[in-house]
Amino acid sequence: MGKGTLKKALLNQTRDLNLSISATTRAARPGEVHGQHYFFVDQVRFREMIEEDAFLEWAQVYSNLYGTPREFVLNHLQQGRDVLLEIDIQGALQVKEKMPSGVFIFIYPPNLKELAFRLVSRGQDSKDSIEARLAACENELKHIDYYDYLVVNDKIDRALQKITAIIIAERCKIKNLNMR
Repeated sequence: MGKGTLKKALLNQTRDLNLSISATTRAARPGEVHGQHYFFVDQVRFREMIEEDAFLEWAQVYSNLYGTPREFVLNHLQQGRDVLLEIDIQGALQVKEKMPSGVFIFIYPPNLKELAFRLVSRGQDSKDSIEARLAACENELKHIDYYDYLVVNDKIDRALQKITAIIIAERCKIKNLNMR
């Protein structure tokens, strides 16, 4: 019932909303398809893309690089489709600098105890990783002023309803009507 569940539900119910596909230097995992799950590129090409300013945001996560390709996002926007980026605070700050007209929604757990429970329950993270994520979550709240909206992910249906309302409201803004 975390952000991933919320993202899937949102994409299933919202018309003209596309999930951004990130570029990465990590190797494809079994079942992952280039251009569908990620754009898989080598380190040299990724560095070239950084130099070309081809990313809205990018970061190094351990020994791999990840980034949001600018052209992919802009192509969808030009076709009248909104694009959902699932990124951390550092990525959001980079995107906000390059695309200040974007809509930034901060998804927050009901409390840190619930977040810890969710992370432990899914069984994918080490104790150190969980502690680091909890600390990062507290730190991210310090940057809340950079976002347009805050949605507490306490109940999936309620959080989904709020995000859907935000999307509808943003699509109805006068300044956005000529984009459709």
